[in-house]
Amino acid sequence: LCAIIHYLVRGQLGWLGLTIACLVPGYAAQLLSILWFRADGHTPGCCLLALHLLQLGLWKRYWDVSRAAAEKGGAAGEVLAQLGDVCVLRLLEALLQTLPHLLLQAYVVVAVDPAGFIPGVSAGLSLLSLAWALVSYSHFTYLMKPGHLSPPAAVILCLLLWRTGMLGTRVLALVLFARLYSFWVFAVAGVHWLLMSFWLVAQQTDIVAQPCLWRLFNCLLGAVYIFCYINVRPGPSRTRVAVFYTVSAWDVVYSMWI
Repeated sequence: LCAIIHYLVRGQLGWLGLTIACLVPGYAAQLLSILWFRADGHTPGCCLLALHLLQLGLWKRYWDVSRAAAEKGGAAGEVLAQLGDVCVLRLLEALLQTLPHLLLQAYVVVAVDPAGFIPGVSAGLSLLSLAWALVSYSHFTYLMKPGHLSPPAAVILCLLLWRTGMLGTRVLALVLFARLYSFWVFAVAGVHWLLMSFWLVAQQTDIVAQPCLWRLFNCLLGAVYIFCYINVRPGPSRTRVAVFYTVSAWDVVYSMWI
């Protein structure tokens, strides 16, 4: 909201329109949240629909999780199910809404207005928000493993620093490349996306069973892999992580070098 007001006051209508456009994909997570409320037997009322229209539906879910945890205890199965829903929805919202906003504001700071305070703060908070969404999802998957308790705060902090550093370098490399070579950045990102998508197909992930949805899932996750790694297969992931970071490190070094 501050970034939108900032561009409106300064008359930068182009950046204003792009910033508003970054909000639109976030409604996919809000719509999915409404559908999940209906699937759970909760008929969405006017108040709930208004909250989702204002993109506050996930905050409502966080409130429900906090209240259920206080009443039933953090280890209850129902609480974990609600936590899983909100973590997945938050990750989806971050990838669809926060990530494009981060790229846009980072480009404004680097290429258009280096002294811009509001775009800089907005980009920094978006980076932390995206990193925290990934950490929250990892935390939930850790809790779902049999016999595992909640990791200590030091582990969560290390995960947050790792995700923030990884995302920050990827975004900075792409923004600097876009500043020098303009639309050629889409060619570089496209090649990376194709490599990651083919790699995911070769892994034969089985999260989605239908062939068409399976291909779509791999294509979407391939786009996410331009920026960060998300483990989608059970079992040890050491080799997959090594391959991902080898490709990502080469991509970052090459982009920074040219």
